[in-house]
Amino acid sequence: QVQLVESGGGLVQAGGSLRLSCAASGRTVSNYAMGWFRQATGKEREFVAAASWNGASTYYADSVKGRFTISRDNTKNTVYLQMNSLKPEDTAVYYCAASRWALRIAVRSSDFGSWGQGTQVTVSS
Repeated sequence: QVQLVESGGGLVQAGGSLRLSCAASGRTVSNYAMGWFRQATGKEREFVAAASWNGASTYYADSVKGRFTISRDNTKNTVYLQMNSLKPEDTAVYYCAASRWALRIAVRSSDFGSWGQGTQVTVSS
């Protein structure tokens, strides 16, 4: 079982940037797709971004495309989410997740079997 710990959340003004990190332990995630999801208060959890096991393929929600970048460093067992041009509507708890299956694309919530505890991102207007 892999453990995922997110960090890097905080309070930022609209237009600002944050970089989230997700450190994995317990086993390597280098063969697994990784994703970021978010959940705003009173809303369902939604997909934000995902990266294939080697980072060669990335996927983004339309709402963050062009502003957010997912990347991974498999030597550090860590995944990142660079968030630029942040908007108040990006305010949410952000969760890191690891795919259930090795070497397979994963973008749906049900594709992911391991989740972190989340980190709060608050964007003020």
